[in-house]
Amino acid sequence: MKPRLTIEYCPKCGWLLRSAWLAQELLTTFTEELGEVALRPAEVSGRFKIYINDEEIFDRKRAGGFPEIKELKQQVRDLIAPEKSLGHSDTKANPSN
Repeated sequence: MKPRLTIEYCPKCGWLLRSAWLAQELLTTFTEELGEVALRPAEVSGRFKIYINDEEIFDRKRAGGFPEIKELKQQVRDLIAPEKSLGHSDTKANPSN
């Protein structure tokens, strides 16, 4: 089965649109690799966490802010499709530089 990515967000904080945008970006980038992306309203105020198959991969409070999309894509890629190129979002060193 393909992995399920869940974005848990605080609805009271107004983070639904940010969550939906992140979901769209991840689904666009990992069309073949992700089975689904779920948006889950948090029961705890201020919570913003991201999980892959129920394993937490990001916590806004621990990180001190929201994830940058480039870094989030790299982290998801490293966990579910390490061989996948992210094009301009990749930080792998270019040997020609």
